Amino acid sequence: MVVCGDDGLAHRLAAELRGVYDEQVTLVVPPNRRTARPPVVGRARAASAALFDRMVSAAVGTVGRAGAAGQPTAGPAAGQRADGVAVLEAAEPTEAVLAEAGVARAAALALVYDDDETNIRAALTARRLNPRLRLVLRLYNRRLGGHIEELLDQAAALAAGDGEAGPGAGLDASTTVLSDADTAAPALAATAVTGTSRVVQTESLLLRAVERPLPGDDGAGLSTLALLSDGEQPPVLLPGDEEVRRAAGRQAVVLEHVSSPTDAESAAPVRRLTGVMPLASLFSRRLRWSLAGLAGCVIALAVALWLITGIDLLRACYITLLDLFAIDDPAFKEPLGRQVLQLLSALVGLLLLPVLLAAALEAFGTFRTASTLRRPPRGLSGHVVLLGLGKIGTRVLTRLRELNVPVVCVESDPEARGLATARRLRVPVVLGDVTQEGVLEAAQIHRARTLLAVTSADTTNLEAALYARTVRPDLRVVLRLYDDDFATAVYRTLRAAHPNALTRSRSVTHLAAPAFAGAMLGRQVLGAIAVERRVLLFAAVDVDGHPQLEGHTLREAFHTGSWRALARLGHPDTSSGHVLEKGDRVVVAATRTGLAELR
Repeated sequence: MVVCGDDGLAHRLAAELRGVYDEQVTLVVPPNRRTARPPVVGRARAASAALFDRMVSAAVGTVGRAGAAGQPTAGPAAGQRADGVAVLEAAEPTEAVLAEAGVARAAALALVYDDDETNIRAALTARRLNPRLRLVLRLYNRRLGGHIEELLDQAAALAAGDGEAGPGAGLDASTTVLSDADTAAPALAATAVTGTSRVVQTESLLLRAVERPLPGDDGAGLSTLALLSDGEQPPVLLPGDEEVRRAAGRQAVVLEHVSSPTDAESAAPVRRLTGVMPLASLFSRRLRWSLAGLAGCVIALAVALWLITGIDLLRACYITLLDLFAIDDPAFKEPLGRQVLQLLSALVGLLLLPVLLAAALEAFGTFRTASTLRRPPRGLSGHVVLLGLGKIGTRVLTRLRELNVPVVCVESDPEARGLATARRLRVPVVLGDVTQEGVLEAAQIHRARTLLAVTSADTTNLEAALYARTVRPDLRVVLRLYDDDFATAVYRTLRAAHPNALTRSRSVTHLAAPAFAGAMLGRQVLGAIAVERRVLLFAAVDVDGHPQLEGHTLREAFHTGSWRALARLGHPDTSSGHVLEKGDRVVVAATRTGLAELR
């Protein structure tokens, strides 16, 4: 496996492939990234906590000494980390660098640079060096990603048709385009909305998981994904039925819902996102009430004319409108009641003129300001305050609006890429530095239910969270933090300082790396659920070729602490008594090592 990148995702992905799946990994990074400490991931082979600590210390010390050994060179420089990952230093993934990294002999290549153009250029080069290479690209532009994926797959198919033999023959030469923003956004949005709920949507199923105390009945084990730590015992992923029964009353992550998305509208109402402006948004509430009152007066005058004169009701409405607009003859020779009604109709017509003028001006002003950013409306409450409209923030905003959640955005950069999305979705935006006094107040943080800080600066997210806590001590806070150790320290400190408030810290690389690793190994990872500082993966697995699944029921397809089959894809029947057979495809919840077992 070859991993090329210039940020934390590359280091985490390399550590994931090496430490969990025991793959031979070559990591290509720029020279100035050599001193960065590789992320710590779960190591299945650690015999004890002491051994785990020694491995981490050895990794940190070796990398630090390697980075201090000398100045970066202009050309590629090779080395090896303590965890067994081969490191190759290179400023750009040129053809010579990819060849030295062993792309011609590799099974898979991940290009996770932050720049889309760099990833595309390197992918085209790698496909030429090894037509049978499995490619995984990190692209923010999803439309372009679809075209690139089709192009590279077509090139691989043409090369396979030539019948060339060589390194990598027989491998799955597929191309997968992923985005760390798209991978992490659903988890961040679900955390902001519900605090503890996690949602993973597949092609035909909606999986919802919540935290709640275990009831202790016999059926609870069928839906229990994890037991949370209780101060004395650590968290347990995918516990057995007997362990679940003994843990009655303990907080657990439980699978609450498995059904078709079309049947789950009440659980997660979806609002279509269109650019059409609703009619009610053209006019203010006061103007709408004024128009409704005048319409009621017209109807009352028409009914009164019908009762007094005895003419047809439709004709009475017509005459009333003529009087209203002063285009009827004066009622000189008519009865007194008719004359009075004509005067009242004329008076209502005079009142109607300024209301119609106000309606025209309001509609014109609304259309004129439709392309500008909206301000938070007065009286707004129960909303999510979203800090940052970069790559991650834009995807999270779209996801929140799909769930019909009210959002107020805060952004300091007037040229941020997410402002166009906020304008299209008619989401209120406050432009300003969130660390300055008054910015969060303008976003009405005192009436919000969640603060979701996803800016690219950890200190900005932390400062905003601490300040919001002074305004609302019970506010739900979700932080995007880059460093896992820092995220853990922040989470524990805020939880200790505010025990009655909900605090969650999330790392985008921590959430995205399993999906990239699964794609490199040829699996479809549907999503990830963070269980405290561990991760539970959801993947789609073909039953054919897996003796652990084929011929077993959903209840029997279970390995304690490793993986559990949840439901069949494409079938509304999720009964645990169905016997899995060749051709079935199931959704599996698994730990990292458990997913490696199903390989």
